[in-house]
Amino acid sequence: MCDAHDDLVTYPPLGTLKPVADDVWIVDGPVIRFGPAWARMPFPTRMTIIRLPGNALFVHSPTPLTDGLREEVARIGRPAWIVGPNRIHYWWIPDWRDAYPDAEIYLAPRIREQARGRIDFPARELAGETGYPWDEAVATLPIESGYMTEVEFFHRPSRTLVLTDLIENFEPEKLGSLWTRWLTRLGGVQDPDGQMPRDMRLTFSRHKATLRRAVETMIGWKPDRVILAHGRWYQEDGEAELRRAFRWLL
Repeated sequence: MCDAHDDLVTYPPLGTLKPVADDVWIVDGPVIRFGPAWARMPFPTRMTIIRLPGNALFVHSPTPLTDGLREEVARIGRPAWIVGPNRIHYWWIPDWRDAYPDAEIYLAPRIREQARGRIDFPARELAGETGYPWDEAVATLPIESGYMTEVEFFHRPSRTLVLTDLIENFEPEKLGSLWTRWLTRLGGVQDPDGQMPRDMRLTFSRHKATLRRAVETMIGWKPDRVILAHGRWYQEDGEAELRRAFRWLL
């Protein structure tokens, strides 16, 4: 359900391609609500689309597929791979699969468990760093914790890093209430110092070395920009933003 704050929280215009760099677009989507009942928060959503040779499109964390968006997508290429990057980013994948039956579906571990029947079709697992049809242009980096594996992607030609929930960055002026502002600040996910959510950090309590290696790998890629699924993303100084966001770990 929507409320009066939804328009404030999101990043309009919604459901339309927005150029980021050569062959990279984002699509800002609607609000979802996530979290325990006592602290359920509105999350703006964001999809990333990367075009590879042959006009093959890499579709990351899909948002709703409207008729208008489908027309825009047809003008830039054809979806070849539809990606669920962690166990809680899968909801609109069935809609995209129905619209593009020739596209291959790639899912992070445990999505089927989380989806409880919503994902009932064949899909490949994002189980390693290589062996994917996009390897030449896009690096793949799974990061495993006790709760879930999130898979990060780096588009080498544009130096664009695509994250999902590894960093969240909610702008306080878009939150609408003192309660949500307090929650995001307490959770370490408030702009201008958005970081990994504190509850997500707890899931890495036994996997800090794995996380540190992954962050060092991403810093080593020297990204120009970092796209996030929730909140303000980083259009420049990507490497510096990673160092800032993970200073508690490094």
